Amino acid sequence: MEAHCVLQPWKRYVSFFFLFSATMNTLSAVTHYSIPEEMEEGSVVANLAADLGLDVKTLSRRKMRLDIIANKKYLDVNKETGELYIVEKIDREYLCASKTATTCFLKLDATIENPIRIFNIELEIMDINDNAPNFRRDSIHLDISESTPTGERFSLNNAVDSDVGTNSVKTYYLSESEHFNIEVQTGRDGSKFADLILKKTLDREEQAVHNLILTAVDGGVPARSGTANIIVRVLDTNDNAPQFEKDNYNINIMENYPFGSLVVKLNATDIDDGTNSDIIYSFSLYTSEKAQGTFSLNPTNGEIRVKEMINYEDFRIYDMEVIATDKGTNSLSGQCKLTILVTDMNDNHPEISIKSFQSPVKEVIAVDTVIAVVSVSDKDSGDNGKVDIHIADQLPFALRESSDNYYELVVSEPLDREKVPEYEITFTVTDRGSPPLSDNETITLELLDVNDNVPQFPQSFYTIPVMENNAPGALLSSLTAFDPDLHENQYLVYFIIEKEIVNTSMSMLFSINPENGNLYALKTFDYEIEKEFLFHIEARDSGVPPLSSNVTVHIIIVDQNDNTPVIVSPWRAHGSVVEEKIPRSTDKGSLVSKVIAIDTDSVQNSRITYQFLQVTDATLFSLDQYNGEIRTMRMFSYRDPRHQRLVVIAKDNGDPALSATVTIKLSTVETAVKAYADMTEVPLEYDIFSDLNLYLVIGLGSVSFLLLITILVTCVLKCQKPMPSKAAPPSRNSVISERNSTIADSTLVSNDAYWYSLFLAETRKGKLVVRQPVPKAGSRYIVSSLPRSTGLTETSDSAASTLQYPK
Repeated sequence: MEAHCVLQPWKRYVSFFFLFSATMNTLSAVTHYSIPEEMEEGSVVANLAADLGLDVKTLSRRKMRLDIIANKKYLDVNKETGELYIVEKIDREYLCASKTATTCFLKLDATIENPIRIFNIELEIMDINDNAPNFRRDSIHLDISESTPTGERFSLNNAVDSDVGTNSVKTYYLSESEHFNIEVQTGRDGSKFADLILKKTLDREEQAVHNLILTAVDGGVPARSGTANIIVRVLDTNDNAPQFEKDNYNINIMENYPFGSLVVKLNATDIDDGTNSDIIYSFSLYTSEKAQGTFSLNPTNGEIRVKEMINYEDFRIYDMEVIATDKGTNSLSGQCKLTILVTDMNDNHPEISIKSFQSPVKEVIAVDTVIAVVSVSDKDSGDNGKVDIHIADQLPFALRESSDNYYELVVSEPLDREKVPEYEITFTVTDRGSPPLSDNETITLELLDVNDNVPQFPQSFYTIPVMENNAPGALLSSLTAFDPDLHENQYLVYFIIEKEIVNTSMSMLFSINPENGNLYALKTFDYEIEKEFLFHIEARDSGVPPLSSNVTVHIIIVDQNDNTPVIVSPWRAHGSVVEEKIPRSTDKGSLVSKVIAIDTDSVQNSRITYQFLQVTDATLFSLDQYNGEIRTMRMFSYRDPRHQRLVVIAKDNGDPALSATVTIKLSTVETAVKAYADMTEVPLEYDIFSDLNLYLVIGLGSVSFLLLITILVTCVLKCQKPMPSKAAPPSRNSVISERNSTIADSTLVSNDAYWYSLFLAETRKGKLVVRQPVPKAGSRYIVSSLPRSTGLTETSDSAASTLQYPK
């Protein structure tokens, strides 16, 4: 019912044709229907059973059917209702492809059986505007010369429309353009086409391509359209002459410009296309042969290069005219003028000439003294000919302009040959051109030496240790000074500055090589006599006047353990055995004897220790190893032998150690030995030396005061006179120690205190003092001062001065 309602208008339309067809059936017996194309599937065309006068109820039984056309079944009959309806959409343009046919019919037969009848049916397919116009090509290309006159016509491809009648192409439209428009034409078959008309002259240089849009519109309602692009390429004609960037060129180049160097590249342009824009460059007839001979022109790229030497002094300005010609059929040309200005080049180096030079000169030459005179010049002109001269800043010299282009070299600072013996002075001259050119000249100034430097020792104070007992002539040290002067000003001579020590000249003790400063010892030194020397050595050069300097030398004599300890107590009157008597009733811890040894060496070498070498009874006596005291360890018993033998060794601390021995023979007695009040009339016993021990300890323990004590004791001895005793003649005692003397003087004394004074004094002087009893003289003794080299067993051959003291 819904489909039926929709198709009511078509039914009326079909009925109209049916009535018209019924009129015609009297002749053709054909049933006609008219429908628009593209009807929807299922749409009813007409009630075929009613139009053919058939009973609807018999349609199924009589097997009513329609023909299939081209394997397609567009229509069918509803056997229940007898309606003719659309099975498949009908495309008029597909069925009736020919554009010449104005009408399109679909013919088919409807067949029924019982009895068989065939009905001819014609279905006219009416066109609707379902197709838009289209062009066979989306783009239309046209080549039009820019010289084409206006009004020229150009055919365009027409658009096609599958629809017919008013639904086909009706007209054309062109997009807006100032150069083109179109004119629509109608063909004999009624088709529409358009011509493109040039309404304004084209200019390729202004616009080489024109893009247009052509639109085709049909006459349907609503109208449909199609478009195509029209691309118009404007073809060039040689209507433009080449043009240079500038009409006049002014170019500056330096003289001596290298051969082949580019001066300028001319660039002419032609806005035409193709061969019309290809350009050839050439000199015009107005260009001189000199210019053409000096410069070359590349005809292809317009490069002008140097062909010959350019000399500012020969030719300064070159005028040329260059023509640019295109390769068009009717060639066109343009020209420009070229002026080349040659600039003077700084091609001459400045020159320097030494007019006067003084060398060598003394190093003490005065400041502001002229050393040399130089002149400068430059063949160029202007700034290129102006010259500046200078020397290195760090040199002690300066340049002073004396006149035009003349300069004096003067001393600006004091010179010192010892720092710089000679100077390399380089004069550099530079012009003010661009770039500047320069030249230089070097002179060598030699300085003559002047004796202006004193010899110099590496140290101002030398401390030289010398081991005693050195060999005479031994090298002690090399004291070398340095003098930076030259030649005779550098040759040094070394001297020992004279200084007397105890009436002995220093040159008798030491010697120095005057050429190399080697210091030698002339004698063997004895630490116990001389411990140090302090003197000066002078180094003097050979200049005029000579210069000198001195250095202090401190010779320190180093002690060797070369002295054997000397046992001075107990006194050994007969050989090396000392006989002593001791009461048998002596208590435990009593002092029996005291061994005293002295060593004239120093410090460690003079440190003495004591020990028993042999002892009769080790349980009876003890020995203090430091002070040498022999004491009883117990009381004597009746079993103890009457005679005791003790051997004591005194050993110093040197390396190797030296020693001395003493043998003490003790005899025990029942009664004590009578003590004499007068110590001068008793034999020498151990208690006589109690005071001596104290002085020895003080003297040996106070080494730093030894020299002072010696001086004081010596002065006392020289001033002291012996006290006269009754019946005694004037005494004559003298102990004289001369340097290097081997003679011993002896004095006969009987006073122990006086003997001790002499002992100390002579010991300080480096001598050994011994006291020997005078045979058959009672308690009188001879005190002898002996050199250190004299042993205890030696006796002096010198005459002794004997003083007689009665008992």
